[in-house]
Amino acid sequence: MPIINFDAALGSHQRALLIEARRAQLLASNVANADTPNYKARDIDFRAALQQAGGGAGLALAADNARHIQPAGAAGGVGGIEAQYRVPNQSSLDGNTVDLQMEQSAFADNALRYEATLKFLGGRFKGLLTAIRGS
Repeated sequence: MPIINFDAALGSHQRALLIEARRAQLLASNVANADTPNYKARDIDFRAALQQAGGGAGLALAADNARHIQPAGAAGGVGGIEAQYRVPNQSSLDGNTVDLQMEQSAFADNALRYEATLKFLGGRFKGLLTAIRGS
């Protein structure tokens, strides 16, 4: 029986799913802190993260709390890409850089992309199962 290489079979979609999940976490944090003084909104440049993750050996897990367990070789970002601070469209008096409408729009867009990636991966797994079963 031939050995299946899941990395080759799934392509970059598994890495995209991890990056989209981390981005959703950052965007949700931005929305949750929309009224927090001096909070700086952060985001991931998805294309740069995916390019770097595709060229590397895989994705590193990110810990956003000092009490999280650090995996071996983790650099603190997704695929070596650190979250970047957003440049605000309009300054606020309290130093908060969250634009709530922009964050909600980015979160909805990211959620759609995440769901599409999940559906695509589900189709890939179904295809692999069909190939394994031979039916």
